Amino acid sequence: MKIDPHVHLRDGASQRHKETLRHGFLMAWKAGLSAVFEMPNTIPALTSEPVINKRIKAGEKALKELQLPLFHGILPGITASEKQIREVVDIWKRLFPKIPGLKMFAGQSTGNMGITEYEEQQQVYRNLTRQDYNGVLMVHCEKESLLRPELFDPQNPETHLAARPPEAEIESLRDQIELAEKEGFGGTLHICHISVPESLEILEEKRKTVPFFITCGITPHHALLSVDEMKKPDGLMLKVNPPLRSEVMQKQMFAALLNGRIDWIETDHAPHTVKEKMEDYASGIPGLQFYSRFIEILYKNGLSGEMVEALTFGNIIRTFSIPVATFSENPGSQTIRSDEYGFDPFISIWGGHRGKN
Repeated sequence: MKIDPHVHLRDGASQRHKETLRHGFLMAWKAGLSAVFEMPNTIPALTSEPVINKRIKAGEKALKELQLPLFHGILPGITASEKQIREVVDIWKRLFPKIPGLKMFAGQSTGNMGITEYEEQQQVYRNLTRQDYNGVLMVHCEKESLLRPELFDPQNPETHLAARPPEAEIESLRDQIELAEKEGFGGTLHICHISVPESLEILEEKRKTVPFFITCGITPHHALLSVDEMKKPDGLMLKVNPPLRSEVMQKQMFAALLNGRIDWIETDHAPHTVKEKMEDYASGIPGLQFYSRFIEILYKNGLSGEMVEALTFGNIIRTFSIPVATFSENPGSQTIRSDEYGFDPFISIWGGHRGKN
């Protein structure tokens, strides 16, 4: 069994053109996954009980139509409101493991759900502690004050790295650990899509001394692709947050994954149309179609079946404290055709042209 604990699913009146829940679920199952955990920056955002309940029902309907036993978890989004935090913690307590944890954006990304001020972030940890929250808080770490959006030039897509530099991730990660410790956070702090070697080094050092758990995940694109890929034709298609890093950093992060220093794999699956990518400069790429090939790459690079199981399932269920019996066995991955997912951001690894089907 395998879990992708970080996907951005689409649907609804304003996002069906990107993808539907049915399509996302089908691609996940074909990729060999038994479960996906959905992030909250949908439209409308998954931050209140009525919206979350509606999303649960929509997911159940789609899975019933597909006749798939895929587990669909939802991570509600955290806002700076004490009342809202109380509400989502209550939902987590009542609906776990359907609600496996919570999500906070410590910097603005797609959906503009960022809690960007240090003082507001401190209130989040304070309120989580007051509510006795001891679950997983997944955090997108990019410090808003260190972002330089004016440096991004769509004619030179690689400038996205200058606009969202490594320091933004590093300092945001420092902030989250500092605030969690200061406010007595009693859960697990999970750093999403870690992409900078120094971030990982800080995390590893801090987890030795803080009284709570710290975990991190890496995406296939941050493990395999560098910002140099954005210098090629259609480089805008590879615009993601956090951005692709230098080749040196990318290789270091892939080595860290192979050496067991990262807790799990998360695709950060986030489909957009080609127009949205090339004309609106949207951040995010689809990742589910590459999942099974990424697992093959890990095996080819010497990872044992035991390590792959830990990265794709074991570490995830232990961190979230979800029983194995919650999930159904998936018989295995299938080939996902190009007409099911036209854009494959990883095709350049083997050579060839990135299509825009």
